[in-house]
Amino acid sequence: MEKRQIGRSGFMINTLGLGGAPLGGNFVDLDYRQAAELIQAARDAGVGYFDTAPWYGFGRSERVMGDLLRGTDYVLSDKVGRLLVPGAVENPMDYGMIDPLPFHVVYDYGYDGIMRAYEDNLQRLGLERIDILLAHDIGAFQHGEENTRHFRDLAEGGYRAMDELRRAGNVKAIGLGVNENQVCMDALGIGDWDVFLLAGRYTVLEQTPLDTLFPACRAAGTTIICGGPFNSGILAGREMWNYDKAPAEIVDKARALGAVADAFSVPLAAAALQFPLGNDLVTSVIPGPRDRGELEQIVNWFSTPIPGEFWSTLKAKGLLEEAAPVPAGA
Repeated sequence: MEKRQIGRSGFMINTLGLGGAPLGGNFVDLDYRQAAELIQAARDAGVGYFDTAPWYGFGRSERVMGDLLRGTDYVLSDKVGRLLVPGAVENPMDYGMIDPLPFHVVYDYGYDGIMRAYEDNLQRLGLERIDILLAHDIGAFQHGEENTRHFRDLAEGGYRAMDELRRAGNVKAIGLGVNENQVCMDALGIGDWDVFLLAGRYTVLEQTPLDTLFPACRAAGTTIICGGPFNSGILAGREMWNYDKAPAEIVDKARALGAVADAFSVPLAAAALQFPLGNDLVTSVIPGPRDRGELEQIVNWFSTPIPGEFWSTLKAKGLLEEAAPVPAGA
């Protein structure tokens, strides 16, 4: 499987990775055995890059991910900014989780909080290393007005902790794992980041980073990992968008994209997976399949031939930004 470089680090990862949110029961009832089967199926398919976070099932995703990766050759990203504290939440589905572990979250993007989160992650994983360390869900999308305080903590202490871990060789790359463009722009002003894991913002449905964020990242030597290539499912036949029910205008655009895909006998989900990698700033795409069958379908979509005329038709119909680089045609 093709690999691309993370930032200027020289560190390489697969262009197709495995997103670990469903492994923790986020929006899906997935038990340990099913999660383990899914990870093993990804490994058998040649996937070598995996992403997880304490948020996913309050530790469930990390535990199964560590068990399946232990003793293997892997690349792993994990996240900091949330500490897990004993005490179950009252209504897990308020957080989109099914059967999480009995913890709740305390946010801490400061120096000590980042260091503690990194160590806690390693212990839950049962692994000796994390390769890519990402500050998770910093930004107004998650925190609203509280983000001013959290971002100050990151700027004044958390970034220093992450940079120290990188300089010491404990991690190979550092960045953010977020859902919005603006906080990535803000972060470029406080440090030297290798990569931003940006979920749902650079997809065949939406290309909002092209004008401002991507040029700034290119100048800074910061690359992009595309999470949520299906925009929470709307590009793979579900009704979800941005972790909620899709509004009418999003449904309409997805249908228009689907009509072009049908005309070319191209699965829309295949186009969604392959589109981000047309941009050389993007190092990897990490969908989050819900079971082994979905993983196998994703692997097939990832290698589905797509003619160049498909992309030019999307642009001609105004469904894709004219400036968006596209994959080479079949």
